Amino acid sequence: MAKSNARKKREHIQRNSGRDVTILRGEQPQFSTHERKTKTKLEIQKTMISKHKKRFLQNQNEDGIAFNFVKKGLAPAA
Repeated sequence: MAKSNARKKREHIQRNSGRDVTILRGEQPQFSTHERKTKTKLEIQKTMISKHKKRFLQNQNEDGIAFNFVKKGLAPAA
């Protein structure tokens, strides 16, 4: 694998002056400091409404109950 230009410069400084510049880097915690959170119920509902070109709303009535449409002449599987 190729070396980056920054790595080449660090190795050059260490070779010539004997100084390791990686020691000068700041301390980083062992855990991630990025804040994570789960979606709220409202956010999940918004994504479901806008998902798949809003086809989710086509199978609902005013009460929010989904209908299953069955063609005439077909017996339900038992």
